[in-house]
Amino acid sequence: MAEKIRIVFFGTAEFAVASLHILLENKYDVAAIVTAPDKPAGRGLEMKFSPVKEYALKRNMRVLQPENLKNDEFLSQIKDIRPNLGIVVAFRKLPKEIWSFPSFGTFNLHASLLPQYRGAAPINWAIINGEKESGVTTFFLNEEIDMGKIIFRAKEIIYEDDTTGTLYERLMKDGADLTLKTVRAIESGNYTPQEQGDFIKMGEKPKPAPKIFKEDCKIDWKKNTEELYNFIRGLAPYPTAWTELIREQEVISLKIFKSKKEIVKHNFSVASIHSDGKTYAKIASKDGFIHLQEIQLAGKRKMEIEEFIRGFSLSQSCIKQ
Repeated sequence: MAEKIRIVFFGTAEFAVASLHILLENKYDVAAIVTAPDKPAGRGLEMKFSPVKEYALKRNMRVLQPENLKNDEFLSQIKDIRPNLGIVVAFRKLPKEIWSFPSFGTFNLHASLLPQYRGAAPINWAIINGEKESGVTTFFLNEEIDMGKIIFRAKEIIYEDDTTGTLYERLMKDGADLTLKTVRAIESGNYTPQEQGDFIKMGEKPKPAPKIFKEDCKIDWKKNTEELYNFIRGLAPYPTAWTELIREQEVISLKIFKSKKEIVKHNFSVASIHSDGKTYAKIASKDGFIHLQEIQLAGKRKMEIEEFIRGFSLSQSCIKQ
């Protein structure tokens, strides 16, 4: 008789909730949840729970929130729980003492087709780079980040108008399905892990997916229209592409959440602003225009471009480069 699976689940972000939910709905024994410590948030600095903790509490689950994953007390708690499988979804790096403890090992769900896009922001970078497909991967943890043996991969098309937000939603569901498939395979012993190097030998060239900081999100208007369009949608809705307007000698930050591209020859200067003052505003690139659709001026709320134009004169503004 196969050994009954007993899981410790590591997760923090919303992306992890779908995987946790599908495991519980399929009656798997998730003995404990490990998530990030509560953090003060908002003007009142009230303590905010992670999405995983909020879900776990609704299901009356045991929740652990260690500040230090190498703490002896935390390791003792894990050993007391006696998990034989660890699952990591949208969590920080685990020490070897933790991921190596379960007898079946610990696997991670990653939002890319490994070995592509190892790192903290795989969904953003896939869209920024204009990829036509992405996906999710389950792999066993080892000492190196995102480098362990692959258990399964599942592909997902990236559509022309996808943003990181829309692709995130689909990959979250795909990831939950793949998590369930992986647990079932480990339970039955019906799987053959593959080295990531095998995929590289077959022609896959890994691209990195490093963490994205605010300065990385500033738009370089010297890029071509396709690159600009992919950059904006790859950072939408978060952390959001931005540029700077100069108006009456004041520099104002402008976030761009949604745009559309127009590839056409013209004689306008790169980064020049064009608008009819009523329905559209577009910014020139070297081979076309980026039409602004949803934007947010610093200190203001997010707006559709028509509403924005009615209250802000773009004819008196220019892009700071």
